[in-house]
Amino acid sequence: MTADTAPEGQPSATHLAPNEKFFRYFQHEVTALQEQMGRIQSHGTAGGERSDAVDHCLSAIARLSTEVQDASSFIPAYDQRTYGDAIKALNAKLQEVRSSVAPKPKFSFKSNALFSATKNESAISLNDAAELASQRRHQMPVAGLSNDLSFATTPIEAITPANEHATPSSAQNGSSSNSDSGPSSAQSDSITIYNHDRDHVVLPATASHATSSGTVSNIQNSIINISAPSAQGRAFAGLTLKNISNSLVICGHVKTAVHLTNVKSSTIVVATRQFRMHDSSSCDVYLLASSRPIIEDCSGIRFAPLPEAYQLEGDEAKENLWEKVDDFKWLRNEQSPNWSLMDPGARIEETVWGRIMSAERGSAIDDSLKAVGAGRS
Repeated sequence: MTADTAPEGQPSATHLAPNEKFFRYFQHEVTALQEQMGRIQSHGTAGGERSDAVDHCLSAIARLSTEVQDASSFIPAYDQRTYGDAIKALNAKLQEVRSSVAPKPKFSFKSNALFSATKNESAISLNDAAELASQRRHQMPVAGLSNDLSFATTPIEAITPANEHATPSSAQNGSSSNSDSGPSSAQSDSITIYNHDRDHVVLPATASHATSSGTVSNIQNSIINISAPSAQGRAFAGLTLKNISNSLVICGHVKTAVHLTNVKSSTIVVATRQFRMHDSSSCDVYLLASSRPIIEDCSGIRFAPLPEAYQLEGDEAKENLWEKVDDFKWLRNEQSPNWSLMDPGARIEETVWGRIMSAERGSAIDDSLKAVGAGRS
């Protein structure tokens, strides 16, 4: 069964009722938070990385709680209670993780307020939420999801708050005219690129080890190419793009999810498991995605398949759902006006991608941006 078909008499994934759309969205978000909380312990304490990761989870849980309240007009009361229990469980789980990674005091008092030997609040609540998923699966099979509709399906990175500021590393690497904002990776397994205007940043091959996560933020009128790790078989674990305008960002391959927030009049090239775009407009996305792309509060987004120039061996055999876009803020049955598929004739030719791929830093930025359609309104 394909991603947009369903058994006879059942609605397809593209014609879900609002409460079913929200269920899928909630499922993705819970999975995202579970995965991010599972990685908190792997973050270093230097530079506040672990504290930032906890803050990200807190922000995402608060946002999800607000969205449940906003959706109360079309969510049945019993579903609202289940969603509320899941959010309480996420908060409890985060508190558990937070306590486990906190510095051990010399003296402490044990408390059974949140957890006991006989009942784990977070496990019980999340299981209740998973039971709701199971009940829904029997009521209406949803195409494109696995048979086990628990909240452990389709991992997805948590959304980084749009107003978060990037923190420079103590060691700067790469080539950037802004000496304090180039790729930071020499002593870290993550990449941070921020504050570039009219620049051409190419992630060096020496940074191929820094693939746990990446952040590209506050970019204008620039070309950012961070695909080098992909070429060496080292995909990013997760990637965040935010506050980008009139630019080309070549992301390479991302193992789990790429999150885009406040991206305007730009061209994005990426291969990923999950694609999430928020508060963005007038963008062209060249995409390979193994799950349905999701947009929210967006307009004028055009999608096309990943160019051959950026494909790796084995990509052609992968399932690519680049054109199966879900708009979570468009609840009507008809096609969302906020996104479209690019006509083949409007897509950038492979020869152009080849020239950009081989271009070195310092090449004519304006010409390259114009060639890939960045800057359209």
